[in-house]
Amino acid sequence: MDENKSARRNFIKLSAMGLGGVAVAPLGSRTKETPILNASANTAGKKLNIVCVGAHPGDPEFGCGGTMAKYSDAGHAVTFLYITRGEASDPSKTFAEMAALRTKEAEVSCKVLNAKPVFAGQIDGNTELNKQKSEEATKLISSEKPDIVFTQWPVDAHPDHQVTGLLALTAWVKSGQQFDLYFYEVNTGVETMAFTPTDFVDITDVRDRKKAAMFAHKTQSPEETYNSYFKPLEDFRGLQASVKAAEAFIHFKAKADRASIIGL
Repeated sequence: MDENKSARRNFIKLSAMGLGGVAVAPLGSRTKETPILNASANTAGKKLNIVCVGAHPGDPEFGCGGTMAKYSDAGHAVTFLYITRGEASDPSKTFAEMAALRTKEAEVSCKVLNAKPVFAGQIDGNTELNKQKSEEATKLISSEKPDIVFTQWPVDAHPDHQVTGLLALTAWVKSGQQFDLYFYEVNTGVETMAFTPTDFVDITDVRDRKKAAMFAHKTQSPEETYNSYFKPLEDFRGLQASVKAAEAFIHFKAKADRASIIGL
């Protein structure tokens, strides 16, 4: 197989990572350098605790709802930690009205994906990254005893997305890197920037369920948003991973696991 193709596609299939299949690059045989999802925490038959952090209701679902569906289907515990309740998303309504609407949408969406919703209590459009908020987020994440945490890539045009990614990163540091940390993308090309995936998940068989979870967020014009942004993105990541539809991630590795430059 083409070595370059193998090197750039570390593909997550179903089991060796708690998803039910072997995690290997589809275009080449796995080597010791091939990163696998939750390699440090996964053991055969172990029930994993997965935490997916998002700035607003809908962010985890739109960014990696297919992957979360696969985890819950495999018997693992999935928690969505929403940093805000999306209070500022409709200027024609009060924050309280929008919070109630979007909280309900999140609860419906989580039922579709068999995930537990948790809310951090920050305010949409006014999220904070400081000592107090970092400690609060770290406590919430730690309380779930996560094996893997997924969060938003902080190089993003939306300040709430930036804060969310850094809150999770801070929790990873404060935990002593006790869980695997993965970043996901939302609205790449419009908000998420400079996102170069290390891993892919084939979501072809759960794509309709992910879509149903996304469409539960009725206040967010889901049909237009899906058709304009997320369907093309799933198709593109699928093309990269040689499957019909995929989600992509950046694995943030501990120092000892980071790749060195080839030949040095």
